[in-house]
Amino acid sequence: MDASLVKLAAEAYVYGFPIVFDLEQVHRYTTTGIGANPAAPFNTFSHARSLTTAEDTFVSINNDTVYSMAQIDLSIGPVRLSVPDTGGRYFVLQFVDAWTNNFAYVGKRATGTAARDFVLLPPDWERDGVDFGGATAIRFPTRIASIVGRWACDGTDDLPAVHALQDATTLTPLHQTLAPPVGLPETGSGSSAALDFFEKYRAYSQAFPPAERDAALQASFAPLGLTGSESVASLDEETRAVLEAGFAEGAALLEKILRSGSSPVVNGWTLTFHAFDYNLDFFEVGAIDDPAWKISDPKLRIAERAAAALGGLWGNHAYEAAYVMSYVDAAGAPLDGANSYTLRLSPPPPVGAFWSVTMYDVPEFYLVANEIDRYSIGDRTPGIVRDADGGVTITMSAERPADPTAAANWLPAPGGAFRPLLRMYMPDQSVIDGTYVLPAIERSA
Repeated sequence: MDASLVKLAAEAYVYGFPIVFDLEQVHRYTTTGIGANPAAPFNTFSHARSLTTAEDTFVSINNDTVYSMAQIDLSIGPVRLSVPDTGGRYFVLQFVDAWTNNFAYVGKRATGTAARDFVLLPPDWERDGVDFGGATAIRFPTRIASIVGRWACDGTDDLPAVHALQDATTLTPLHQTLAPPVGLPETGSGSSAALDFFEKYRAYSQAFPPAERDAALQASFAPLGLTGSESVASLDEETRAVLEAGFAEGAALLEKILRSGSSPVVNGWTLTFHAFDYNLDFFEVGAIDDPAWKISDPKLRIAERAAAALGGLWGNHAYEAAYVMSYVDAAGAPLDGANSYTLRLSPPPPVGAFWSVTMYDVPEFYLVANEIDRYSIGDRTPGIVRDADGGVTITMSAERPADPTAAANWLPAPGGAFRPLLRMYMPDQSVIDGTYVLPAIERSA
């Protein structure tokens, strides 16, 4: 077997992972739904009516907000998006293209909380001379893209108010047509996970062209049969064997990238403030076009994009919500629910909206089922006990603490390995520039 072709197939895996993984989730949302979000056809919202639980099997999903998801297919032409006045409530509608680029934001930080209208435009739409009646245009980089909506919700009693805002958020095609959206390309089932993956990559990457800067890289996979019209299943036996080997090598490489990426680590926390900075080309309303938020190294950009998809698909830029995560305690030992740990946040994270720490299992990064149905803890958690100096001490363990104060601030962990993730919505600049320093997670004696 040609080792150079296997290496090329591994590179194709890392390059193509984001679009394949992303569009698999798009398919889930439009066919079966995910957890609290029911299935919804293209160009309609799927509104969760409750906060997420362990039944919501989506990578690194949050428990702070109620989700409103929409999978957009602009093959039918422009679509009008209308958002209501939220009265100052935090919300964000994040726009993510098929390659997982965050290319626009609508919400409290980006556009305010007053009622607004937007028009979503296909990549090739000619808008010269078209009057959108004061609505702001948002051009999509790819025909299909996702709107990932999050509404701040202060518990069960706040849900009716959130539901009213969800129902007032609408999508309306500008041109009525009986023709349905084109949707995703059909991909036949192959004989293995590897061939299924590469067939999806082949079909999706051609249906949704990448940024021009990536065209040459994509073309370089021609020797693997990934740039033509012939299905992967019909390739010769030797090429299929190369793809199988490259799939395994690429998956192992991606796991390594995820665990040892370029993000700095401080006190055991991986600061992924720039993990989503791989978009260099598409900047619509709310997306910040600034070198400070761009990964300039081409190879690093592709690696970070894949790791971000695997570890936190549809995550925000840090200027919207900053994410930090940890796998280890203060001594560098892996976090494990067989032990008990404390995290003392003094002072708590400085934010313009709110903060929380969410518990995830490893390696799926799903929420952890527990006896008190608590999946995250933060500044809005009912009954949280603050320290004398205003700080918060969080206990992480599989077993409920006996001490009443520790129990009030308990974040239940699984019995095995886990990964807590701290989210800071509308973070202060001191978070981004490192002036605010998080302490390490301490293992209890």
